[in-house]
Amino acid sequence: MTYHDALRDTRFPIAHGTGEMPAVGFGTLFRDLSVTTQAVKAALETGFRHFDCAERYRNEESVGVALQEVLQTGKVRREELFITTKLWNTNHRPERVEPAFAASCRRLQVDYIDCYLIHTPFAFQPGDDQDPRDFQGHVIYDSGVTLIETWRALERLVDEGRCKSIGLSDITLEALKALVAVARIKPAVVQVESHPYLPEWELLEFCQEHGIILLAFAPLGHGMEPNVLEEPVMTAIAQRLQKTPAQVALAWAVQRGSAFLTTSATPSHIQENFDIATLPHRAMAEIREEITTRIRFNSVVETGVPGFIARKK
Repeated sequence: MTYHDALRDTRFPIAHGTGEMPAVGFGTLFRDLSVTTQAVKAALETGFRHFDCAERYRNEESVGVALQEVLQTGKVRREELFITTKLWNTNHRPERVEPAFAASCRRLQVDYIDCYLIHTPFAFQPGDDQDPRDFQGHVIYDSGVTLIETWRALERLVDEGRCKSIGLSDITLEALKALVAVARIKPAVVQVESHPYLPEWELLEFCQEHGIILLAFAPLGHGMEPNVLEEPVMTAIAQRLQKTPAQVALAWAVQRGSAFLTTSATPSHIQENFDIATLPHRAMAEIREEITTRIRFNSVVETGVPGFIARKK
């Protein structure tokens, strides 16, 4: 008889909204968009029920195809799924929010969204160009709209029952505090880069105090240097527990009270990322106390432009 550890089945209740978010999530940002449908189907077959999408990823249609193919088999019900998508920076003006939301629903072939996120707190020049730049190559920001105005438009989507919860991505603690102070419907989810080299303890504490789920992207460090998965503390724990460093990092994320997103088109990696198990207290303490490297791999919180920072080894 095989022992089934319940950590991977962890679900966090949505405090500001309805439903529950599975802690173990699957991201759908792929360099090669052609792998999207097959990867999402593989994730569903593995057991993932939480899927993170975005208008900006330009593959919501392919995600929708995968969801429909699996839902039509009857093996998975829509109610079991937690589907997140995001409002892109060029659609922050209140009159653009509802059309952008409706378009995402159409592409994903769903009639409601479990969580709708503001992709970044930065408003870009409105229009069809997702990356508006001036002649010098600088991003053209939109000074004609505030974050709270965009947020109010998301609140209306919740009022109408079209999404069960709302939140933000790529936001700093200071900006989050300012929004929470004035929001009628508080954020249910905050998605940020977080891993053992960027634990974001202060942000996590604030989120937990206010009933907000912290959802970590790049929980394995995105393969950047310095490599989280080659960190001696992580490799030693993995060896001791007969798990991979990736499984240790993901288990740590859930045990400390956050959800996470991993992305892979490789079935063996998809399975590895789902197959997490509870870490001993000693391992949790070692990760917290003995890992001193602190590094952010993605500069999006500073500019609103997604992108991992290239560094020389």
